[in-house]
Amino acid sequence: MNNEPLTIRSWPQAILHIDADAFFASCEQAIHPELRGKPVITGKERGIVAAASYEAKARGVKRGVRLSDVKKICPDAVIVPSDYETYSLFSLRMFEILRRFSPDVEEYSIDEAFVDLTGLRRSFHGPYAMIARKMQETIGTELGITVSVGVSLSKVLAKIGSKHRKPNGMTIIPGRDIHLYLANLPAENVWGIGPNTAAFLRKFGITTALQFARKDEAFIRKHLSKPYHEIWHELNGRSVYPVTAESKSTYQSISKMKTFTPPSADEPFVFAQIAKNLENACIKARRYRLAATRLIVFLKKQDFRDSGIDLRLNRPTAFPSDLFGPLREGFHHIYQPGVLYRQTGVVLAGLVPEASVQYTLFDDPGRIEKMGRVYQAVDRLSEKFGKYTVHHAASLPTKLQAQHEGERGDVPKRKTALFRGENRRQRLGLPVLDMKV
Repeated sequence: MNNEPLTIRSWPQAILHIDADAFFASCEQAIHPELRGKPVITGKERGIVAAASYEAKARGVKRGVRLSDVKKICPDAVIVPSDYETYSLFSLRMFEILRRFSPDVEEYSIDEAFVDLTGLRRSFHGPYAMIARKMQETIGTELGITVSVGVSLSKVLAKIGSKHRKPNGMTIIPGRDIHLYLANLPAENVWGIGPNTAAFLRKFGITTALQFARKDEAFIRKHLSKPYHEIWHELNGRSVYPVTAESKSTYQSISKMKTFTPPSADEPFVFAQIAKNLENACIKARRYRLAATRLIVFLKKQDFRDSGIDLRLNRPTAFPSDLFGPLREGFHHIYQPGVLYRQTGVVLAGLVPEASVQYTLFDDPGRIEKMGRVYQAVDRLSEKFGKYTVHHAASLPTKLQAQHEGERGDVPKRKTALFRGENRRQRLGLPVLDMKV
């Protein structure tokens, strides 16, 4: 038995994980103080719960539940449309606050981050717990939201800490105390260990994170692949995953989806939605100079059943004009006339660096280079005047028909209360200050 987790130094390094509590719902409560203390749910435009405040969670509301069922579970729930632009602004401000304390901040998701605190005790004249508390309090004071924090020797342990006590909790796990937090933690609750791996570990009598961490390294190497060997090291307090401060610039795939209400059986409208998905995905791929080798197309029906098709491309590309042919082919393969659809989506998969794409004997290099210049101009215009300043006619029906009609057609206030100099398509990236703390 390996007892190393119990004997390592308490702070060879210090990694913090910060996780915003019920982030989307908390943002709504921050900018609308009258909603504080009430069960708030976002996702009105989708017909399902996108996020729920802790008041709503306490009443049994869970993410993904249909709004029609929410009213039965929690009749006094306040249901609002999602305001992703505002949530993004809150996210940016939260990361900016973190960078006041440390330059090494990894934006893990819109509401999560890792921060390397190693060596900062001298600068702040106090222990890591004090630094973490100041970060937590600053976010609460300036943004009006709560966050849960975990601090430990590795990313995996820090993430365990942030989940240990929510909401607005803080858990510090020094090296000498690791075993206390792993002893009763189910293995499947460890970041990176899924249900299938947990089921495999149970065959060897391993049910808790501590049992997994204390297995011999020879056992881990023999029975598990490299990612789980790395998790084993992290659980033992040996940092394997560094805090990466650089913005993400590489992707294995890029997906874009759109949910619309009411559902539609109108073929041109549904295809227009998926064409817009494609344009959005290609914009992101071009931004990172990537090209797709596969195109995945899928549709979701009103009964939430979906169908899709994976198409291999003749040449890697991020130009919608090259992809509309395969897109239409895939669409007609899975589209069923007369069926109500509520969501469309595309995935650009098998991404490769644009610079590595080589022409074949059947390609027209002159045409490809001209198309490249066309899309460079399109991207410059979009950057200057707003997204979709120039777009393909295939997506035009999305502009001619309302996306969310009827009771769920509400739009966030941020989209109706424009600042001077803004228009409906292009809004300023301003901090959200309309709040009371």
